Amino acid sequence: MPARITAVNNGPLRIEGEFSVCDPEGKEFGLAGRTVISLCRCGHSETKPFCDGSHKRAGFQSQVEARDLPAPQPKV
Repeated sequence: MPARITAVNNGPLRIEGEFSVCDPEGKEFGLAGRTVISLCRCGHSETKPFCDGSHKRAGFQSQVEARDLPAPQPKV
């Protein structure tokens, strides 16, 4: 199953499926076999880039609705 990313209202980005998470150097985080994780969107997590539930304490609010993105601009 390809990875599926769901933006949770007032919460994290939930990733399900086959995926890897890498640091800026390209080194993979050890996910201990997990096929579902949540990534922080609120900026308050103590375990960034992973969600630790801090969005609830911080009162993070973000309603998400799917939409079409504009076409990318050509690179010059």
